[in-house]
Amino acid sequence: MQLTTTHPLATLVARLSRDMPISVEAQRAIMALPVSVQALEPNTDLIHPGDRSASCCFVLSGWMGRFKLLQKGERQFLAFHIAGDIPDLQSLHLPTADLGIGAFTQVTVALIPHGALHDLMVHYPDVTAALWREVLVTASITNEWMIGLGRRSGPRRLAHLFCELYVRQKAAGLVKEEGRCPLPIT
Repeated sequence: MQLTTTHPLATLVARLSRDMPISVEAQRAIMALPVSVQALEPNTDLIHPGDRSASCCFVLSGWMGRFKLLQKGERQFLAFHIAGDIPDLQSLHLPTADLGIGAFTQVTVALIPHGALHDLMVHYPDVTAALWREVLVTASITNEWMIGLGRRSGPRRLAHLFCELYVRQKAAGLVKEEGRCPLPIT
């Protein structure tokens, strides 16, 4: 299927079909999903802990982070999200957010209504499997962060984070020069 790269969900189709086969019909159905494109300024939250969400967020550009609010209002960031990520896929089945999602940089997201995603998954089991895989990959990354907190020294945790971000950006086609990738966070 020839996908136009200007469609906001073309990257989602490419990502989901990168590691699992997705039928041409399912790819067309993904591209037909209703989306609302939204731009966020740096340091703007898309989702606050406790919010009820009616859509999933697909990152089109920029950097976002998933965070937990601590007792004194401080934020503990638990994950970084780049173009091609779906940082709140769990909201399909857990509509009340336990974590917040905020923009580190200028960000553009496509919001996909939960109802449309549920309908898509009912009709296209290959999409369901690919989305389930995304949840498992996110869980695997979270597990590595937990291991790092418990078993790696500070320099090794940082080295692992740099490697993770490089590999994820390379897989998303965001690495322009071998061995180098953007890191627009401080």
